[in-house]
Amino acid sequence: MPHTPISARTDATLDPSDWDAFRALAHRMVDDSLDFLRTLPDRPAWTPLPSAVRVALVTEGVPHAPQGESQVYDEFLAHVLPYTNGSRSPRFFGWVQGNGTPLGMMADMLAAGMNPHMAGFNDAPRLVEERVIAWLAELMGLPATSGGLLMSGGTMANYLGLAVARHAGAGYDVRTLGALGGPRLTVYASSETHSWAQKCVELLGLGSVSLRKVPVDDAFRVDVAAMRAMISADRAEGLRPICVIGTAGTVNSGATDDLSALADLAAAEHCWFHVDGAFGALARLSPALAPLVRGIERADSLALDLHKWGFLPFEIACVLVRDAEAQRAAFSLTPSYLRDEGRGVIAGGLTFAERGPELTRGFKALKAWMSFKAHGVDGIAAIIEQNVQQARAFAERIAPVPGIELSAPVSLNIACWRWVPTGFTGDQCDALNRELLLRIQETGLAVPSGSMVHGRYVIRTCITNHRTRWADLERFADGIAPLARAIEAEMRA
Repeated sequence: MPHTPISARTDATLDPSDWDAFRALAHRMVDDSLDFLRTLPDRPAWTPLPSAVRVALVTEGVPHAPQGESQVYDEFLAHVLPYTNGSRSPRFFGWVQGNGTPLGMMADMLAAGMNPHMAGFNDAPRLVEERVIAWLAELMGLPATSGGLLMSGGTMANYLGLAVARHAGAGYDVRTLGALGGPRLTVYASSETHSWAQKCVELLGLGSVSLRKVPVDDAFRVDVAAMRAMISADRAEGLRPICVIGTAGTVNSGATDDLSALADLAAAEHCWFHVDGAFGALARLSPALAPLVRGIERADSLALDLHKWGFLPFEIACVLVRDAEAQRAAFSLTPSYLRDEGRGVIAGGLTFAERGPELTRGFKALKAWMSFKAHGVDGIAAIIEQNVQQARAFAERIAPVPGIELSAPVSLNIACWRWVPTGFTGDQCDALNRELLLRIQETGLAVPSGSMVHGRYVIRTCITNHRTRWADLERFADGIAPLARAIEAEMRA
Protein backbone atom coordinates (compact mmCIF):
# COMPACT_ATOMS: atom_id res chain seq x y z
CA MET A 1 0.00 0.00 0.00
CA PRO A 2 1.49 3.39 -0.93
CA HIS A 3 2.60 5.55 1.97
CA THR A 4 0.69 8.81 2.44
CA PRO A 5 3.10 11.70 3.02
CA ILE A 6 2.80 13.32 6.43
CA SER A 7 3.22 17.02 7.05
CA ALA A 8 2.91 19.34 10.02
CA ARG A 9 -0.61 20.22 8.78
CA THR A 10 -1.89 16.63 8.57
CA ASP A 11 -3.24 16.79 12.16
CA ALA A 12 -3.23 13.01 12.60
CA THR A 13 -4.26 11.64 16.01
CA LEU A 14 -5.01 8.35 17.71
CA ASP A 15 -8.11 9.72 19.45
CA PRO A 16 -11.41 8.32 18.11
CA SER A 17 -12.80 9.86 14.94
CA ASP A 18 -16.28 9.21 16.37
CA TRP A 19 -16.30 9.77 20.13
CA ASP A 20 -19.91 8.61 20.55
CA ALA A 21 -19.22 5.30 18.81
CA PHE A 22 -16.12 4.77 20.93
CA ARG A 23 -18.08 5.61 24.08
CA ALA A 24 -20.58 2.86 23.21
CA LEU A 25 -17.71 0.42 22.64
CA ALA A 26 -16.09 1.43 25.93
CA HIS A 27 -19.36 0.82 27.80
CA ARG A 28 -19.56 -2.60 26.13
CA MET A 29 -16.01 -3.38 27.30
CA VAL A 30 -16.93 -2.52 30.89
CA ASP A 31 -20.16 -4.51 30.75
CA ASP A 32 -18.48 -7.58 29.24
CA SER A 33 -15.68 -7.47 31.81
CA LEU A 34 -18.10 -7.25 34.72
CA ASP A 35 -20.30 -10.01 33.28
CA PHE A 36 -17.26 -12.26 33.02
CA LEU A 37 -16.23 -11.59 36.61
CA ARG A 38 -19.78 -12.11 37.85
CA THR A 39 -20.03 -15.55 36.22
CA LEU A 40 -16.60 -16.85 37.34
CA PRO A 41 -18.08 -19.37 39.84
CA ASP A 42 -19.92 -21.08 36.98
CA ARG A 43 -16.87 -21.35 34.71
CA PRO A 44 -14.06 -23.93 34.76
CA ALA A 45 -11.22 -22.84 37.02
CA TRP A 46 -8.94 -23.03 33.98
CA THR A 47 -9.66 -23.46 30.30
CA PRO A 48 -6.81 -24.81 28.16
CA LEU A 49 -5.99 -22.72 25.12
CA PRO A 50 -7.54 -24.32 22.00
CA SER A 51 -5.04 -25.09 19.26
CA ALA A 52 -6.87 -22.88 16.74
CA VAL A 53 -6.69 -19.91 19.11
CA ARG A 54 -3.02 -20.57 19.82
CA VAL A 55 -2.27 -20.64 16.10
CA ALA A 56 -4.19 -17.42 15.53
CA LEU A 57 -2.26 -15.63 18.26
CA VAL A 58 1.22 -16.80 17.31
CA THR A 59 1.08 -16.62 13.51
CA GLU A 60 -0.53 -13.27 12.80
CA GLY A 61 1.73 -10.87 10.94
CA VAL A 62 2.43 -7.27 11.85
CA PRO A 63 -0.85 -5.32 11.45
CA HIS A 64 0.37 -2.37 9.38
CA ALA A 65 -3.10 -1.32 8.25
CA PRO A 66 -5.80 -0.27 10.77
CA GLN A 67 -8.44 -2.87 11.60
CA GLY A 68 -10.66 -0.70 13.79
CA GLU A 69 -11.42 -0.77 17.49
CA SER A 70 -14.53 -2.96 17.27
CA GLN A 71 -12.86 -5.73 15.28
CA VAL A 72 -9.88 -5.82 17.61
CA TYR A 73 -12.16 -5.99 20.64
CA ASP A 74 -14.12 -8.88 19.11
CA GLU A 75 -10.84 -10.75 18.64
CA PHE A 76 -9.98 -10.05 22.28
CA LEU A 77 -13.28 -11.59 23.40
CA ALA A 78 -12.70 -14.69 21.29
CA HIS A 79 -8.97 -15.26 21.70
CA VAL A 80 -7.78 -13.64 24.93
CA LEU A 81 -10.37 -13.05 27.65
CA PRO A 82 -11.32 -16.70 28.37
CA TYR A 83 -7.76 -18.07 28.35
CA THR A 84 -5.79 -16.85 31.36
CA ASN A 85 -4.08 -19.00 34.01
CA GLY A 86 -7.31 -18.96 36.03
CA SER A 87 -6.22 -16.61 38.82
CA ARG A 88 -9.58 -14.83 38.79
CA SER A 89 -11.47 -18.04 39.59
CA PRO A 90 -12.78 -18.76 43.11
CA ARG A 91 -11.13 -22.20 42.73
CA PHE A 92 -7.68 -20.85 41.95
CA PHE A 93 -5.41 -22.18 44.70
CA GLY A 94 -2.10 -22.28 42.83
CA TRP A 95 0.97 -20.35 43.89
CA VAL A 96 0.27 -16.99 45.58
CA GLN A 97 -1.43 -14.83 43.01
CA GLY A 98 -3.98 -12.07 43.18
CA ASN A 99 -7.52 -12.39 41.93
CA GLY A 100 -8.21 -8.72 41.28
CA THR A 101 -11.39 -6.87 42.14
CA PRO A 102 -13.94 -5.01 40.02
CA LEU A 103 -12.99 -1.77 41.77
CA GLY A 104 -9.31 -2.47 41.16
CA MET A 105 -10.05 -3.03 37.48
CA MET A 106 -11.81 0.31 37.23
CA ALA A 107 -9.05 2.05 39.20
CA ASP A 108 -6.50 0.78 36.68
CA MET A 109 -8.68 2.14 33.89
CA LEU A 110 -8.85 5.52 35.63
CA ALA A 111 -5.09 5.48 36.21
CA ALA A 112 -4.46 4.71 32.55
CA GLY A 113 -6.82 7.51 31.55
CA MET A 114 -4.89 9.98 33.72
CA ASN A 115 -1.56 8.50 32.58
CA PRO A 116 0.67 10.36 35.08
CA HIS A 117 4.43 9.90 35.05
CA MET A 118 5.18 8.65 38.55
CA ALA A 119 8.79 9.71 38.94
CA GLY A 120 7.49 12.37 41.32
CA PHE A 121 6.34 15.75 39.99
CA ASN A 122 4.13 18.37 41.59
CA ASP A 123 0.74 16.70 41.23
CA ALA A 124 -2.00 14.78 43.04
CA PRO A 125 -0.92 11.25 41.95
CA ARG A 126 2.40 11.76 43.72
CA LEU A 127 0.58 12.59 46.95
CA VAL A 128 -1.67 9.54 46.56
CA GLU A 129 1.35 7.23 46.33
CA GLU A 130 3.01 8.94 49.29
CA ARG A 131 -0.17 8.39 51.32
CA VAL A 132 -0.42 4.70 50.38
CA ILE A 133 3.21 4.15 51.39
CA ALA A 134 2.60 5.98 54.68
CA TRP A 135 -0.48 3.85 55.38
CA LEU A 136 1.47 0.66 54.74
CA ALA A 137 4.32 1.75 56.99
CA GLU A 138 1.85 2.47 59.78
CA LEU A 139 0.06 -0.85 59.28
CA MET A 140 3.36 -2.75 59.38
CA GLY A 141 4.48 -0.95 62.54
CA LEU A 142 7.32 1.01 60.93
CA PRO A 143 7.94 4.65 61.90
CA ALA A 144 6.22 7.49 60.06
CA THR A 145 9.64 8.65 58.84
CA SER A 146 10.14 5.45 56.84
CA GLY A 147 10.74 5.55 53.11
CA GLY A 148 9.21 3.29 50.51
CA LEU A 149 8.27 2.76 46.91
CA LEU A 150 5.56 0.93 44.98
CA MET A 151 6.99 -1.73 42.69
CA SER A 152 5.82 -4.26 40.10
CA GLY A 153 6.09 -7.34 42.32
CA GLY A 154 7.74 -9.06 45.25
CA THR A 155 10.97 -9.84 43.44
CA MET A 156 11.63 -6.20 42.61
CA ALA A 157 10.50 -5.01 46.04
CA ASN A 158 12.87 -7.47 47.68
CA TYR A 159 15.60 -6.48 45.23
CA LEU A 160 15.34 -2.86 46.30
CA GLY A 161 15.51 -3.78 49.97
CA LEU A 162 18.62 -5.87 49.35
CA ALA A 163 20.18 -3.13 47.23
CA VAL A 164 19.78 -0.64 50.09
CA ALA A 165 21.25 -3.24 52.46
CA ARG A 166 24.27 -3.63 50.17
CA HIS A 167 24.83 0.12 50.03
CA ALA A 168 24.39 0.55 53.79
CA GLY A 169 26.51 -2.42 54.82
CA ALA A 170 29.33 -2.63 52.28
CA GLY A 171 31.67 -0.44 54.31
CA TYR A 172 32.89 1.37 51.19
CA ASP A 173 31.42 3.36 48.26
CA VAL A 174 29.71 0.47 46.51
CA ARG A 175 28.00 2.76 43.98
CA THR A 176 31.38 3.86 42.68
CA LEU A 177 33.51 0.76 43.16
CA GLY A 178 30.91 -1.98 42.67
CA ALA A 179 30.79 -5.33 44.41
CA LEU A 180 34.56 -5.89 44.03
CA GLY A 181 35.59 -2.82 45.99
CA GLY A 182 36.05 -4.70 49.25
CA PRO A 183 35.63 -8.11 50.90
CA ARG A 184 32.94 -10.49 49.66
CA LEU A 185 29.54 -9.40 50.97
CA THR A 186 27.34 -12.20 52.28
CA VAL A 187 23.58 -12.53 52.80
CA TYR A 188 21.78 -15.11 54.99
CA ALA A 189 18.37 -16.63 54.34
CA SER A 190 16.36 -19.78 54.96
CA SER A 191 16.65 -22.65 52.52
CA GLU A 192 12.89 -22.12 52.07
CA THR A 193 13.32 -18.52 50.91
CA HIS A 194 11.77 -17.73 47.53
CA SER A 195 14.03 -17.84 44.46
CA TRP A 196 14.09 -14.04 44.31
CA ALA A 197 16.99 -14.09 46.79
CA GLN A 198 19.35 -15.92 44.46
CA LYS A 199 18.29 -13.85 41.46
CA CYS A 200 18.85 -10.64 43.36
CA VAL A 201 22.30 -11.42 44.76
CA GLU A 202 23.29 -12.34 41.22
CA LEU A 203 21.78 -9.16 39.79
CA LEU A 204 23.52 -7.04 42.44
CA GLY A 205 26.87 -8.51 41.43
CA LEU A 206 27.40 -10.41 44.67
CA GLY A 207 27.17 -13.82 43.03
CA SER A 208 25.02 -16.72 44.16
CA VAL A 209 27.90 -17.98 46.32
CA SER A 210 27.25 -14.98 48.59
CA LEU A 211 23.76 -16.23 49.45
CA ARG A 212 24.09 -18.47 52.49
CA LYS A 213 21.13 -20.86 52.62
CA VAL A 214 20.40 -21.79 56.22
CA PRO A 215 18.63 -25.04 57.19
CA VAL A 216 15.12 -25.08 58.65
CA ASP A 217 13.36 -26.91 61.47
CA ASP A 218 10.47 -29.37 61.20
CA ALA A 219 8.02 -26.47 60.81
CA PHE A 220 10.12 -25.05 57.93
CA ARG A 221 11.30 -22.04 59.95
CA VAL A 222 14.91 -20.94 59.69
CA ASP A 223 17.35 -22.31 62.27
CA VAL A 224 18.52 -19.08 63.93
CA ALA A 225 21.39 -20.76 65.78
CA ALA A 226 22.68 -22.21 62.51
CA MET A 227 22.49 -18.80 60.90
CA ARG A 228 24.47 -17.28 63.78
CA ALA A 229 27.16 -19.93 63.38
CA MET A 230 27.37 -19.33 59.61
CA ILE A 231 27.79 -15.59 60.14
CA SER A 232 30.54 -16.18 62.69
CA ALA A 233 32.36 -18.60 60.38
CA ASP A 234 32.19 -16.18 57.45
CA ARG A 235 33.58 -13.32 59.53
CA ALA A 236 36.46 -15.56 60.56
CA GLU A 237 37.17 -16.16 56.86
CA GLY A 238 37.41 -12.40 56.22
CA LEU A 239 34.00 -12.07 54.56
CA ARG A 240 31.57 -9.26 55.36
CA PRO A 241 28.03 -10.31 56.38
CA ILE A 242 25.63 -7.51 55.48
CA CYS A 243 22.06 -8.81 55.59
CA VAL A 244 19.83 -11.25 57.45
CA ILE A 245 16.64 -12.18 55.58
CA GLY A 246 13.51 -13.37 57.34
CA THR A 247 10.43 -14.74 55.59
CA ALA A 248 6.84 -14.06 56.57
CA GLY A 249 4.96 -16.77 54.72
CA THR A 250 7.18 -19.12 52.72
CA VAL A 251 6.01 -20.00 49.25
CA ASN A 252 6.04 -23.76 49.87
CA SER A 253 4.18 -24.09 53.16
CA GLY A 254 3.33 -20.60 54.46
CA ALA A 255 5.80 -20.94 57.36
CA THR A 256 7.03 -17.77 59.06
CA ASP A 257 10.49 -17.47 60.56
CA ASP A 258 10.99 -16.26 64.13
CA LEU A 259 11.27 -12.64 63.06
CA SER A 260 11.95 -11.32 66.56
CA ALA A 261 14.89 -13.70 66.98
CA LEU A 262 16.22 -12.72 63.55
CA ALA A 263 15.90 -9.04 64.43
CA ASP A 264 17.95 -9.70 67.59
CA LEU A 265 20.56 -11.59 65.56
CA ALA A 266 20.80 -8.86 62.93
CA ALA A 267 21.26 -6.20 65.61
CA ALA A 268 23.94 -8.22 67.41
CA GLU A 269 25.82 -8.87 64.17
CA HIS A 270 25.40 -5.30 62.84
CA CYS A 271 23.56 -6.61 59.80
CA TRP A 272 20.63 -5.19 57.88
CA PHE A 273 17.38 -7.00 58.67
CA HIS A 274 15.22 -7.52 55.60
CA VAL A 275 11.86 -9.29 55.66
CA ASP A 276 10.31 -10.94 52.63
CA GLY A 277 6.65 -10.53 53.49
CA ALA A 278 5.44 -10.87 49.91
CA PHE A 279 2.07 -12.15 51.05
CA GLY A 280 2.48 -13.09 54.72
CA ALA A 281 3.25 -9.57 55.92
CA LEU A 282 -0.39 -8.66 55.33
CA ALA A 283 -1.42 -11.10 58.06
CA ARG A 284 -0.47 -8.19 60.33
CA LEU A 285 -3.66 -6.42 59.25
CA SER A 286 -5.60 -8.98 61.28
CA PRO A 287 -5.38 -8.72 65.09
CA ALA A 288 -5.94 -12.49 65.25
CA LEU A 289 -3.06 -13.28 62.87
CA ALA A 290 -0.65 -10.47 63.72
CA PRO A 291 1.17 -12.54 66.41
CA LEU A 292 2.30 -14.93 63.64
CA VAL A 293 4.46 -12.16 62.14
CA ARG A 294 5.60 -10.54 65.39
CA GLY A 295 8.97 -8.87 64.86
CA ILE A 296 8.17 -7.65 61.36
CA GLU A 297 7.95 -4.13 62.75
CA ARG A 298 11.69 -4.29 63.51
CA ALA A 299 12.69 -4.78 59.86
CA ASP A 300 15.12 -2.36 58.24
CA SER A 301 13.34 -3.12 54.99
CA LEU A 302 10.20 -5.05 54.17
CA ALA A 303 8.70 -6.24 50.89
CA LEU A 304 5.02 -7.04 50.43
CA ASP A 305 2.61 -7.53 47.53
CA LEU A 306 -0.81 -5.91 47.45
CA HIS A 307 -1.71 -7.98 44.39
CA LYS A 308 -1.47 -11.05 46.59
CA TRP A 309 -3.25 -10.85 49.94
CA GLY A 310 -4.34 -7.30 49.18
CA PHE A 311 -6.42 -8.89 46.36
CA LEU A 312 -5.61 -6.11 43.88
CA PRO A 313 -4.99 -6.58 40.14
CA PHE A 314 -1.40 -6.97 39.00
CA GLU A 315 0.96 -5.15 39.39
CA ILE A 316 1.44 -3.58 42.80
CA ALA A 317 4.03 -4.41 45.43
CA CYS A 318 5.78 -2.23 47.98
CA VAL A 319 9.16 -1.96 49.63
CA LEU A 320 9.30 -0.13 52.95
CA VAL A 321 12.63 1.13 54.31
CA ARG A 322 12.98 2.21 57.93
CA ASP A 323 15.75 4.73 57.14
CA ALA A 324 14.40 6.83 54.27
CA GLU A 325 17.76 8.52 53.80
CA ALA A 326 19.50 5.16 53.38
CA GLN A 327 17.12 4.37 50.53
CA ARG A 328 17.71 7.72 48.87
CA ALA A 329 21.48 7.41 49.27
CA ALA A 330 21.44 4.07 47.45
CA PHE A 331 19.71 5.46 44.35
CA SER A 332 19.60 9.26 44.21
CA LEU A 333 20.94 10.77 40.98
CA THR A 334 19.62 14.04 39.59
CA PRO A 335 20.84 15.23 36.17
CA SER A 336 20.41 18.85 35.12
CA TYR A 337 17.39 18.10 32.93
CA LEU A 338 15.47 16.74 35.94
CA ARG A 339 16.42 19.46 38.43
CA ASP A 340 13.85 20.91 40.81
CA GLU A 341 13.58 24.65 40.11
CA GLY A 342 11.49 25.29 43.20
CA ARG A 343 8.28 26.03 41.26
CA GLY A 344 6.30 24.58 38.39
CA VAL A 345 5.56 21.02 37.34
CA ILE A 346 8.69 19.50 38.89
CA ALA A 347 8.55 21.40 42.19
CA GLY A 348 9.41 19.07 45.05
CA GLY A 349 11.71 16.98 42.87
CA LEU A 350 11.36 13.48 41.46
CA THR A 351 11.09 11.80 44.84
CA PHE A 352 10.22 8.33 43.59
CA ALA A 353 13.03 8.31 41.01
CA GLU A 354 15.42 8.94 43.92
CA ARG A 355 14.17 5.83 45.77
CA GLY A 356 14.87 3.21 43.11
CA PRO A 357 16.31 2.56 39.65
CA GLU A 358 13.17 3.36 37.66
CA LEU A 359 12.38 6.78 36.25
CA THR A 360 9.22 6.01 34.30
CA ARG A 361 6.57 4.40 36.48
CA GLY A 362 2.80 3.91 36.23
CA PHE A 363 0.14 5.05 38.69
CA LYS A 364 -0.11 1.82 40.72
CA ALA A 365 -1.13 3.62 43.88
CA LEU A 366 -4.62 4.58 42.75
CA LYS A 367 -6.09 1.08 43.06
CA ALA A 368 -4.64 0.66 46.55
CA TRP A 369 -5.85 4.10 47.64
CA MET A 370 -9.37 3.43 46.33
CA SER A 371 -9.49 -0.14 47.68
CA PHE A 372 -8.35 0.79 51.19
CA LYS A 373 -10.90 3.59 51.35
CA ALA A 374 -13.81 1.73 49.72
CA HIS A 375 -13.43 -1.66 51.45
CA GLY A 376 -11.62 -0.55 54.59
CA VAL A 377 -8.46 -2.19 55.88
CA ASP A 378 -10.57 -4.09 58.41
CA GLY A 379 -12.67 -5.52 55.57
CA ILE A 380 -9.55 -6.71 53.78
CA ALA A 381 -8.21 -8.19 57.03
CA ALA A 382 -11.44 -10.16 57.46
CA ILE A 383 -10.91 -11.86 54.09
CA ILE A 384 -7.32 -12.68 55.04
CA GLU A 385 -8.57 -14.32 58.24
CA GLN A 386 -11.20 -16.17 56.24
CA ASN A 387 -8.55 -17.56 53.87
CA VAL A 388 -6.50 -18.90 56.79
CA GLN A 389 -9.55 -20.55 58.31
CA GLN A 390 -10.47 -22.00 54.91
CA ALA A 391 -7.02 -23.56 54.50
CA ARG A 392 -7.13 -25.10 57.96
CA ALA A 393 -10.68 -26.38 57.48
CA PHE A 394 -9.81 -27.79 54.05
CA ALA A 395 -6.90 -29.73 55.56
CA GLU A 396 -9.25 -31.13 58.23
CA ARG A 397 -11.77 -31.96 55.53
CA ILE A 398 -9.40 -34.03 53.37
CA ALA A 399 -7.15 -35.56 56.07
CA PRO A 400 -9.56 -38.46 56.86
CA VAL A 401 -9.97 -39.39 53.18
CA PRO A 402 -8.30 -42.78 52.61
CA GLY A 403 -5.24 -42.20 50.42
CA ILE A 404 -4.62 -38.56 51.35
CA GLU A 405 -1.63 -37.61 53.47
CA LEU A 406 -0.92 -34.10 54.77
CA SER A 407 2.71 -33.18 54.05
CA ALA A 408 3.27 -30.08 56.21
CA PRO A 409 1.62 -28.17 59.04
CA VAL A 410 -0.99 -25.62 57.95
CA SER A 411 0.72 -22.70 59.63
CA LEU A 412 -1.01 -19.99 57.63
CA ASN A 413 -3.04 -20.40 54.44
CA ILE A 414 -1.36 -23.27 52.56
CA ALA A 415 -2.30 -26.95 52.80
CA CYS A 416 0.26 -29.34 51.27
CA TRP A 417 -0.96 -32.88 50.68
CA ARG A 418 -0.49 -35.93 48.45
CA TRP A 419 -2.28 -39.10 47.41
CA VAL A 420 -0.41 -42.12 48.80
CA PRO A 421 -1.87 -45.47 47.65
CA THR A 422 -1.08 -48.69 49.48
CA GLY A 423 1.83 -50.55 47.93
CA PHE A 424 3.19 -47.64 45.89
CA THR A 425 6.83 -46.62 46.18
CA GLY A 426 7.79 -43.02 46.85
CA ASP A 427 8.69 -42.45 43.19
CA GLN A 428 5.40 -43.98 42.05
CA CYS A 429 3.53 -41.67 44.43
CA ASP A 430 5.41 -38.70 43.01
CA ALA A 431 4.40 -39.69 39.47
CA LEU A 432 0.79 -40.23 40.52
CA ASN A 433 0.57 -36.83 42.22
CA ARG A 434 2.10 -35.03 39.25
CA GLU A 435 -0.54 -36.57 37.02
CA LEU A 436 -3.26 -35.84 39.58
CA LEU A 437 -2.29 -32.17 39.67
CA LEU A 438 -2.50 -31.90 35.88
CA ARG A 439 -5.89 -33.62 35.69
CA ILE A 440 -7.29 -31.39 38.42
CA GLN A 441 -6.20 -28.39 36.37
CA GLU A 442 -7.14 -29.72 32.93
CA THR A 443 -10.66 -30.78 33.97
CA GLY A 444 -11.27 -27.25 35.29
CA LEU A 445 -12.00 -28.60 38.78
CA ALA A 446 -9.50 -26.25 40.43
CA VAL A 447 -6.03 -24.80 40.00
CA PRO A 448 -3.72 -25.94 42.80
CA SER A 449 0.04 -26.07 42.22
CA GLY A 450 2.78 -28.61 42.84
CA SER A 451 6.02 -28.49 44.80
CA MET A 452 8.49 -30.58 46.78
CA VAL A 453 8.32 -31.11 50.56
CA HIS A 454 10.82 -33.39 52.29
CA GLY A 455 12.00 -34.49 48.86
CA ARG A 456 8.57 -35.67 47.72
CA TYR A 457 6.09 -34.19 45.25
CA VAL A 458 3.09 -32.55 46.89
CA ILE A 459 0.00 -30.66 45.80
CA ARG A 460 -0.37 -27.18 47.29
CA THR A 461 -3.75 -25.69 48.04
CA CYS A 462 -2.85 -22.06 48.62
CA ILE A 463 -5.75 -19.75 49.44
CA THR A 464 -5.21 -16.05 48.91
CA ASN A 465 -8.54 -15.61 47.19
CA HIS A 466 -11.33 -13.25 48.15
CA ARG A 467 -13.78 -15.09 45.86
CA THR A 468 -13.39 -18.53 47.44
CA ARG A 469 -16.41 -19.84 49.30
CA TRP A 470 -16.57 -23.00 51.37
CA ALA A 471 -18.67 -24.57 48.61
CA ASP A 472 -15.71 -24.15 46.23
CA LEU A 473 -13.45 -26.06 48.62
CA GLU A 474 -16.05 -28.79 49.13
CA ARG A 475 -16.39 -29.14 45.36
CA PHE A 476 -12.61 -29.45 45.07
CA ALA A 477 -12.33 -31.92 47.95
CA ASP A 478 -15.10 -34.11 46.51
CA GLY A 479 -13.40 -34.20 43.13
CA ILE A 480 -9.96 -35.33 44.28
CA ALA A 481 -10.61 -38.99 45.07
CA PRO A 482 -12.32 -39.98 41.79
CA LEU A 483 -9.45 -38.52 39.75
CA ALA A 484 -6.79 -40.04 42.02
CA ARG A 485 -8.37 -43.49 42.02
CA ALA A 486 -8.64 -43.44 38.22
CA ILE A 487 -4.91 -42.66 37.92
CA GLU A 488 -4.10 -45.29 40.55
CA ALA A 489 -6.05 -47.91 38.60
CA GLU A 490 -4.24 -46.99 35.39
CA MET A 491 -0.86 -47.31 37.10
CA ARG A 492 -1.73 -50.68 38.62
CA ALA A 493 -3.00 -52.08 35.33
